[in-house]
Amino acid sequence: MNEPVAGVLLAGGLSRRMGGGDKNLRLLGGRTILERIVDTARPQVGPLVLNANGDPARFAVFGLPVAADVVEGYAGPLAGVLTGLEWVRDHAPAVRWVASFATDAPFIPGDLVARLAAAVEREGADLACARSGGWDHPVFGLWPVRLAGDLRRAMLEEDMRKVDAWTARHRLAVAEFPVEPVDPFFNANRPEDLATAERLLASGAVR
Repeated sequence: MNEPVAGVLLAGGLSRRMGGGDKNLRLLGGRTILERIVDTARPQVGPLVLNANGDPARFAVFGLPVAADVVEGYAGPLAGVLTGLEWVRDHAPAVRWVASFATDAPFIPGDLVARLAAAVEREGADLACARSGGWDHPVFGLWPVRLAGDLRRAMLEEDMRKVDAWTARHRLAVAEFPVEPVDPFFNANRPEDLATAERLLASGAVR
């Protein structure tokens, strides 16, 4: 696939398991998790938007447009995907694809978008998600803007909330990623996960 891809950073959750607040603004190795993710995501995409609810000023240092969920009620990552699709449709109409990145996974791969795009092209699929260690990671996906209307109808008319329930309606490709030396989709949901991430950094297994 040789065409531009936009990116949406999914930061619309409530971070209950981390004790509330923005878990992506927690420090890891002296930098915020979100800073690490932005640095890895930005070279892989064209336009990049941050999906976050509440006061956008707390993210001003990143210099990114901030878009709140277009579906009310903290409807989960699927709402963030829809927000990204509709933002790109309205602000970057020449772009036909959006890659999504969860913002609690500090070690995401630098070739994520390229491998998702290759999976779509290889399998003639509608969309793609990442997989590692036998687990699918649908929040790390590649989504066609043309399906924004379909997703909006599913969320508003059917109360659709599960990402994999919606992707099952379409041709889904999967991009496999190795879990050694570290699973690139390791997520820091709880304080103990953050401590594990610090140990991984200290060990030199990741940067």
